[in-house]
Amino acid sequence: MRLEVISRSPKEQKHAVPILFVHGAWHAAWCWQDTFLEYFSEKGWEVHALSLRGHGQSEGREKIRWWSIADYVSDVEQIANSLDREPIVVGHSMGGLVVQKYLETHSAVAGVLLASVPPSGTLKLNLRVIRHHPLVWLMMNALMSGYPAVAKPEYAREWLFSPGISNEQLLRHHSQMQNESYRALLDALLLDLPNPSKVKTPVQVLGAENDAFFSVEEVRATARAYGVEATIFPGMAHNMIAEPGWRDVADTIMRWAESVSGT
Repeated sequence: MRLEVISRSPKEQKHAVPILFVHGAWHAAWCWQDTFLEYFSEKGWEVHALSLRGHGQSEGREKIRWWSIADYVSDVEQIANSLDREPIVVGHSMGGLVVQKYLETHSAVAGVLLASVPPSGTLKLNLRVIRHHPLVWLMMNALMSGYPAVAKPEYAREWLFSPGISNEQLLRHHSQMQNESYRALLDALLLDLPNPSKVKTPVQVLGAENDAFFSVEEVRATARAYGVEATIFPGMAHNMIAEPGWRDVADTIMRWAESVSGT
């Protein structure tokens, strides 16, 4: 599978362990590019962000409806195996689910879950969508498509961002968003949920106080499943990698990454 990977090498490499970033639904490698990739490389990390199959410039767009979470795990495996060293794997939202499933059967230096799909799945999220946007939920299932959830910029604002995001930033972000696999959304609901007991890799769990997708309690439940404490960032919304304050999130990951990798 030909997969898009955006990489940044530091001018002065201070850390031997690379970091691999995995995006969430409706996104691709681009979502890490101007924030986390640039910032981490400035701090001496070798970093890579892949576009899962059917996303960004990766192959498979014509089959996007039926790619599974297991297919996405295979993509992470492909890129991780291409690196010189075992990476730290960071996943946002649906990418957090992919990372959890990857760590069930693969080793890594560490895993980081950012506003991740919890081990319990997305049933509560689906109920929230039904309550607030029943027609959108019906369209997603009638069309077997994830795109209706983010078809309008105002939906992206409601689900992903804090109210204060500028229209310019919102439209720039929304213009790059795309359809998501219907099969992967079913996997996240109930077909392929994580089993934390299988994961032996150190895991960090981070969440956002004002996340419209996954509540603070869901984030804390995820952390408990992995035997750790969650870090919750006040005032932030779901898209923690592009929200104001994203550097605080990045710094928290870096400090922990340094401690678990010994660099």
